[in-house]
Order: sequence, then C-alpha cells, then structure tokens
Amino acid sequence: MSMINYASREINCKIVYYGPGLGGKTTNLEHVYGKVKPDTRGKLISLATETERTLFFDFLPVDLGTIRGFKTRFHLYTVPGQVYYNASRKLILKGVDGIVFVADSQVERMEANLEAMQNLYDNMAEYGYDLTKMPFVIQYNKRDLPNAAPLAELQQTLNPGWEVTDPARMRVTPDQFHPGENIIEQLPTGEWVERATYFEAVAVTGDGVFDTLKAVSKLVLKTLA
Repeated sequence: MSMINYASREINCKIVYYGPGLGGKTTNLEHVYGKVKPDTRGKLISLATETERTLFFDFLPVDLGTIRGFKTRFHLYTVPGQVYYNASRKLILKGVDGIVFVADSQVERMEANLEAMQNLYDNMAEYGYDLTKMPFVIQYNKRDLPNAAPLAELQQTLNPGWEVTDPARMRVTPDQFHPGENIIEQLPTGEWVERATYFEAVAVTGDGVFDTLKAVSKLVLKTLA
C-alpha cells in the first residue's frame, strides 16, 4: 500500500525481494545500493539472523519521472530465506506494492524454490492480497553456474501461469522483454493464461539486477497512474 508524503511531495512504494535462502536477494539489494547515487538513497539497514541478513533501504530514482507532480520513493526489502523465519517474512510483506521473486537456478535448489513460491502465495493470501493481480516479477539468478537448470524447466515449474478470467484481457499480449514470447496467451486446451515477467540474472556481477528492478518499479507506477 503506497503512502503519500504531501510535505515532500513523494509517493512511497514498497518492493519486497522474496525467495529461497542464499538465492541472491541480499546480493541484488547490495548491488542496487552500491550503484544508486548516495544523495538519492537512505541508509542501508541490516538485520542479521544466524544464516542470513534482512536488508532494506529507500531511494529516489531520478529517471522514472513524476505522478501528478509527486516523485516516487522506493523502499526495497529482502525477506529471510529460511522457512522458520516465516513470521518475519509475513511482517515484511505487509503493505507491499511489488514483489520480486529471486529463484536460485541450480537444479538442486528447485524444491527450495517451489517451497518459497508456495510460501509467498500463502502469506500474500493471508493478507488478502492476490499475487496474480499485483506487480510481480521473477528473477532466475545464478545463470552462470554449470548446474543451472534450463530456462524452459524453470519457467514450467515456477512460472506456469494463472488463468485469465476477465474477457477483456483474453488477447495475446507479447512479452516486451523477450521477443517471440507472450505474457498472456491461449493454451491448446482453450484456456487463457498469464505469466509473470521474468529476467535471467547473475546478481554477483550485477547482470539482470537493474533490469529486474526497473520492470517491477514500472509495474508499480502503472498501478498509481
């Protein structure tokens, strides 16, 4: 739920990076923090757990323009990757405006990805949020590793799509980031499905990090316009 600060003429939006433990959520945020101009960002806050850190900071991008005269300040959060920190995960999701699911591309992490994705849907549902109707982007991280699963397998497992029930949206919608692919399309069975926008990434080098962030940020801004 975006918050408006009339004094500073800013709209504050919350983007949460979700996913399995050690999948690259923290690496994404650290890369973004290191690249944005110091005078546009707040302090990087780190809350340490036994195996991971929860990070958050806010920044004011200069290249996204204004909405009705208001600038947009994004607050970026990571959640703990371990399931036993689920209470913290749920708390961080409260009031979220956009979600980035950071999947670990390694074959042996597929089950952990699935568990984290189901956990995301469950926690969002508890707040009354419908993930399929929110700004939602998937990032397939660690694409440089030799044991990375094929992209088609990751898509089939983690991004199979959800049913489109609104007749007005039952039309082929190309994926602007992947020529030849569609965000909304009709299956051979006749069912219309929509998939989340996705990006491949190597977060440790920064590849795909800002592509992911820009995509989810623009989806959030569309909901405000």
